Amino acid sequence: MSAPRFYLDQPLAPGARFSLPPGPARHAARALRLAVDDTVTLFNGRGGEYSARIERIHRDEVAVSVTGFAAVERESRLRVMLAQGVSSGERMDYTLQKAVELGVSAIQPIAARRSVVKLAGERADRRVAHWQGVVASACEQCGRNQVPVVAAPLPLAHWLGQTRDGRLLFLSPLAETRLADLSEPSATDCLVAGPEGGFEADEIAALTAAGAMAVRLGPRVLRTETAALAALSAMQTLWGDF
Repeated sequence: MSAPRFYLDQPLAPGARFSLPPGPARHAARALRLAVDDTVTLFNGRGGEYSARIERIHRDEVAVSVTGFAAVERESRLRVMLAQGVSSGERMDYTLQKAVELGVSAIQPIAARRSVVKLAGERADRRVAHWQGVVASACEQCGRNQVPVVAAPLPLAHWLGQTRDGRLLFLSPLAETRLADLSEPSATDCLVAGPEGGFEADEIAALTAAGAMAVRLGPRVLRTETAALAALSAMQTLWGDF
């Protein structure tokens, strides 16, 4: 069995000794019931991973010593940014979690017209922090040592005004082009998926004006929480590491 993995947003180095933060410590002590001398894997999103040994457990305090470093990465050679229309609650969490497992390199939440959840100010900040935690947990589970960044939500028009490299693809059940009709990307693809109910006509017009290419995933209409995941799976099969 592989060692449990924990993401820590702090400097790590062989020989360091410290106590795990409260969240990872509770998970190690209560959920996983780890013991002294058990081995864990730590990573901080800055490249590679660190082996560590548990030195002491007292209630919810878990002290570890870092014993080594491995310059290992499990990133896909396919680079895809996901621009996902904000969906409600667990739907958005599920999409982001699985997108990370499928190798997405960055995430841009889109505040679309039909997004059920409306975010602004402190509420938006809290939601982004929550999503970033979902992404970090997904990296713990799937073995990635690079943690994709979740950007602050933006209206579609504002995001389209930013400079980007690579193709801009948006999912549409009305499109004629399939992913299999496209050539292998030479740069980072930006994959755009709508919220519940999809994009409105003016948003689709803005995507088209920005040079986005509409692509379809067969003749069936997929839900917002599965459309991007199906596309990412297909892209990994066509051009990635599947």
